[in-house]
Amino acid sequence: MTSSIYLVLDMENDLVHADGPNGKAAYGEQVRGRRILENTRAALDKARAAKVPVGFVRVGFSPDYRECPPDSPIFSGARKNGIFQLGSWGTEVHPDLGQQAGDFDIVKHRVSPFYSTSLEAILRARGIRRIYCSGISTNAVVQATVREGHDRDYEIVVLEDCCCALSAEEHDGAIQGLRRFCRLTTSQDVVFE
Repeated sequence: MTSSIYLVLDMENDLVHADGPNGKAAYGEQVRGRRILENTRAALDKARAAKVPVGFVRVGFSPDYRECPPDSPIFSGARKNGIFQLGSWGTEVHPDLGQQAGDFDIVKHRVSPFYSTSLEAILRARGIRRIYCSGISTNAVVQATVREGHDRDYEIVVLEDCCCALSAEEHDGAIQGLRRFCRLTTSQDVVFE
């Protein structure tokens, strides 16, 4: 059994699909411009070839939004705009990424994939020590994963060309802030082990 996992963070239709609400806006421009879907799929194929398990982390709320914090600057618009609703097309992983039946599915209700989710139990049960990760956005879920993973004593590897934020400036600033806590690589250079 491998001691690594590749976590693909928040690559769901509401955020990254061209027909999704955010895919038609700034996130979509960054996703297309940085080739995030193509790069992530290439990394996924490499991880699978190396027999490294894959986990898809998705943000989502019950249809009545019972888990959605009403005063959160980042999530308060979800209810109003009808997005991130579990069981809907919007919270499904983008189809180009080729999610498989054996992949881990981690649903979160906040920015961090560690907060009130099954992630820690999965990592411990499988003896995972190294987390490869990428996703959207660099300055939210990716940063939270790196910082919290670091503080839980995991080795963290970020695939920089599989991440983006609302702007290139936000992405670059987030990556600069993460350098002390993780190792950086790309979908082309990554060696899954």
